[in-house]
Amino acid sequence: WDGHTPQATAEVLAGELKKHNFEVRVENSLKPLEDLEALKRLSLIVPVWTMGELSKEQWEGLHQAVHAEGVGLGGVHGGMGDAFRGRVEYQWQLGGQFLGHPYVGEYTVYLTEADSPITRGLPKSFTYKSEQYYMGMDPAVKLLAYTPYEFEGQKCNMPVVWTKTWGKGRVFYSALGHRAEEFATYPAVLAMTTRGLLWAAR
Repeated sequence: WDGHTPQATAEVLAGELKKHNFEVRVENSLKPLEDLEALKRLSLIVPVWTMGELSKEQWEGLHQAVHAEGVGLGGVHGGMGDAFRGRVEYQWQLGGQFLGHPYVGEYTVYLTEADSPITRGLPKSFTYKSEQYYMGMDPAVKLLAYTPYEFEGQKCNMPVVWTKTWGKGRVFYSALGHRAEEFATYPAVLAMTTRGLLWAAR
């Protein structure tokens, strides 16, 4: 979905990984997920693919690469958290699924007390102006950041950044990063995202 600036977002994340000596391939289709032998040689897969459909063969490649081979999985916002709505197994692998963003504007993100190299030394809270995602969640994730959410009189702390494992693989997700330019506006978010991708990569 072009509203999430997929090409520019991929370029930002690829650029950060290259700074850490990663060799990065950017693909424009889901076809590579069908080649498990090639996937096994990767350190990390970063979906930047809002909505769309994941075929059985593509899901099996992604699942086996992460679960059985230990390839990392990491990404941001709708490019990972609102991908493949019809594939429930993918949502479990990720640890959550976009449900809506009834609020768009300025809100506050709070880091949790969890000790993690992804958030260590970053501001304990910061304001962020963008879509505020409301997610369906796997309660087993390790929560790293949340935002207070109020909608129609109901209040909760909504997970924003988390990690989990999927078999042998590590999974990182951040609901921040609606458009690529937000990473320039909020350098702490870019730092946290980069750290998350590095953490997930084997």
